[in-house]
Amino acid sequence: MRTTTIGDVKVLLPDLEPDDLDATTDLDGNLTEALVDGAAWHGSHLEDARIRSSLITGVDLSESTWEAGSLYGCEITRTDFSGATLTGITIERCAITGSRFTGTRLTDVRLKDVLFDGCRFDYATFQRVTAAGSVAFTDCTLTNGAWSSCRLPRIALRSCDLTGLEMDSCQLDGTDLRGSPLQGLKTPLDNLRGVTLGEAQLPDLTQLAVAALNLTVRND
Repeated sequence: MRTTTIGDVKVLLPDLEPDDLDATTDLDGNLTEALVDGAAWHGSHLEDARIRSSLITGVDLSESTWEAGSLYGCEITRTDFSGATLTGITIERCAITGSRFTGTRLTDVRLKDVLFDGCRFDYATFQRVTAAGSVAFTDCTLTNGAWSSCRLPRIALRSCDLTGLEMDSCQLDGTDLRGSPLQGLKTPLDNLRGVTLGEAQLPDLTQLAVAALNLTVRND
């Protein structure tokens, strides 16, 4: 295992050696210490599948459905989850890099020690997604998504594009939003209670407050 630090968030991540893993392209529901490169799993239906200590690269999981089960100790790179439906799964100690979650629906998903780096979540839906430990999003595109009833305290959302992201009844207390422009974010101010911002973000926060409170600003 290795530790990476994003702002004040320390994430415990796997440190896998490809030579120690068994190459496969078969998805039989459970994988342990597998090396998967370029597999075509489009439209797969997974139920209570458990994938552990595996390296997954360039895999097509678009339009797939995954109910229950878990991802544990995995490194996932350039993998396509576009249009997938992920329900009731746990993702723990995983590094997910350069992957696409465009239009993906995540419901009742539990995250712990997870890093999303350079991923696309445009038009993705998060419903009742919970951070049970350290979680970080860095350089991710979250545009035009919808987050509702999520409990994501003390996570990091660093240098992410939040344009058009709608938040409703979300708990982000203690979350580090530095480097992520707030312009275009669609959220009641209560959802930003207790977050950490950089000084350069204060004008964006002011615009959010003006819109939320329906203020009239005059120069005379």
